[in-house]
Amino acid sequence: MTTQPPLRPAPAWPPPPDPPELPDGVTAGTGRPSWSPLHAILAIIAGLGAAIGGGLVIAIVGVIFGADLQNPPPSIAITSTVVQDFCFIGAVLIFARMRGPVRPWMLGLRETRVWPAIGWTVLAFFALIAFSAAYNALIGQKQSENLPESLGVDKSNVALAATAVLVTVIAPIAEEVLFRGFVFPALRNWKGTVPAVVLTGLLFGLLHVLSAPAYALVPLALFGSLLCLVYLKTTSLYPCIALHSINNCIAFGTSPEVGWSGQIVALAAGSLALVALGAFVLRRVYGPAPAGVSPV
Repeated sequence: MTTQPPLRPAPAWPPPPDPPELPDGVTAGTGRPSWSPLHAILAIIAGLGAAIGGGLVIAIVGVIFGADLQNPPPSIAITSTVVQDFCFIGAVLIFARMRGPVRPWMLGLRETRVWPAIGWTVLAFFALIAFSAAYNALIGQKQSENLPESLGVDKSNVALAATAVLVTVIAPIAEEVLFRGFVFPALRNWKGTVPAVVLTGLLFGLLHVLSAPAYALVPLALFGSLLCLVYLKTTSLYPCIALHSINNCIAFGTSPEVGWSGQIVALAAGSLALVALGAFVLRRVYGPAPAGVSPV
């Protein structure tokens, strides 16, 4: 008769590892920033209010130094617009911090896969062109928006160069951080994706009510919604900034006031290079986005 060896207890399995700790201000389960629609609306109002205040200060300083506000020099319009763009970014940082520390990736300033980003950007670009062509044909509109003239720019090389940087680099970054990086995720937390896409597009169009002709507001609203879709598909703001910049390069270069139609490619290349330089600096300073989180 053989004796069975005593049964040994099964080895205890180690406890499962703790899930990665989410950064402050990020919603558990989605990994997205927990901003509310109230934050978004207040950021727009505060940004516009600060921009108006800053513009008044610049105008007063200009009058003190002899500027004619009936026919202001380009420096006043350009400086006021730069102040507006920085007010937008400042408002975003102020209201985003109400839910915790803010990192660039939370606003979409993070890396993404190159070829899908290019594909979605090109698709959105041609969708905008097709809609704009059909829309302009429907309403019988042929004249395009004159960005330099709206900023009071003459043919001074310095003024044109400053306006080019403002229109093709600074404005796209500021508006994308505000609308796609902050307003869109906040509205999406509130009512979901489709209403957020539509509302963000409408708000983006309304922002330009004083700087663009009335007929251009509909394509601008569509453009704002298309940029939201690009952001959703790439989870990065950089393709949105690139598309916004290219669109502004075309509008700027084809303006009769500028006449840079033959330099649009060079203008776009230079603008995108500056955006890429800014992205590189942010990556070096803050590092990549943490795993398991998404801005949208």
